[in-house]
Amino acid sequence: MKRHKTLPEFTPDRGYDASDWAIVSDTPEAEATELAGARPFADVFPELAASARRTRSKQKAPVKTLVTLRIDTETLRSFKATGPGWQTRMDAVLKESALSLKKA
Repeated sequence: MKRHKTLPEFTPDRGYDASDWAIVSDTPEAEATELAGARPFADVFPELAASARRTRSKQKAPVKTLVTLRIDTETLRSFKATGPGWQTRMDAVLKESALSLKKA
C-alpha cells in the first residue's frame, strides 16, 4: 500500500487552506493500545468495502498481452512526456511499425 508523506508544515494544495491544517495538525498519533483494538475496514463495513472494490473482469476476447520490455531511456522519457495515455500512443506506434514490417 502506498503511504503518503507526512508534511512538517502547511503547504497550500488540494483545496485545503491553513485553517484546515490547524484543525488536524494537533491530532495525536495512535497509541499501541488503540491500534491493537483496530479492526479492518472490510470487517466493520463489509457492504461498503464490497462496493468499493474495483476489479476488472476478464476480457471476453483478450486483445493485449502483458509483457516485460526494456526500452531506451530517452525513448521512454519522450513518450511519458506526452502525458496520460502515453502507453496507448506507444502501442499505436509499435502497431504501425509492425504493419510496415509485414509489407516489407
